[in-house]
Amino acid sequence: MSIDTLGLREQKKRETRQAISDHATQLFLERGFDRTTIADIAAAARVAKMTVTNYFPRKEDLALDHHEVFVAGLAEAVSGREPGESALGAVRRAYMAALERRDPIIGFTRQDFARMIADSPTLVARLRDLHDQREEALAAQLATEPIAPDSPHDAPLPGQDTPQPGQDALRPTGGQDRRLTARAVAAQLAAADRLLFRELQSRTLAGESDDTIAAALTESAQHVFDLLEPAIGDYARR
Repeated sequence: MSIDTLGLREQKKRETRQAISDHATQLFLERGFDRTTIADIAAAARVAKMTVTNYFPRKEDLALDHHEVFVAGLAEAVSGREPGESALGAVRRAYMAALERRDPIIGFTRQDFARMIADSPTLVARLRDLHDQREEALAAQLATEPIAPDSPHDAPLPGQDTPQPGQDALRPTGGQDRRLTARAVAAQLAAADRLLFRELQSRTLAGESDDTIAAALTESAQHVFDLLEPAIGDYARR
């Protein structure tokens, strides 16, 4: 099989996937997510039901089809942070950039789409699960990150010896305590992320324009991230 043939097949797959997604979104908006079936979507897209499920194993994936990017977002912001930048600084910078480009990953959608999600218990539950996965991915990333030797998070716990020069900068903890610290920091960053996501969605449902929302969320985000600065501002500084 030639490279050109492979390229055409991949293009056809992308087009089919996009067509299924577009028809599904239109039906969800017209009928509601919970009242739309896979059979309805297959009929509208003129494909077999199995084709729909091959591309989208879960019905929720048809509505939240950027879920993989969403789950990885916070972890990728931290892994790609700049020299001298902390985990908090990286998440703050990534969020502000997403606001600037009105990124749907952080919640920018049309009002009718936001209403469709809010009116579906299934999608609300799925979104909650995706936020949990987003936090878990961040915690896993933070657990791999070295902590600067002079970080307050490197101070020994009561009863532990003070680390000597040359010792592992990831002390004072053993592996379990290090993972616990990473999870605690991830929980704080993810909580801020959830709060801002919900605020954005609330304003979208209220009918505010994207520009008005972005201006308001810029101020809110700065305030929320500033509140975290004293506790975790130096954590995982590169």
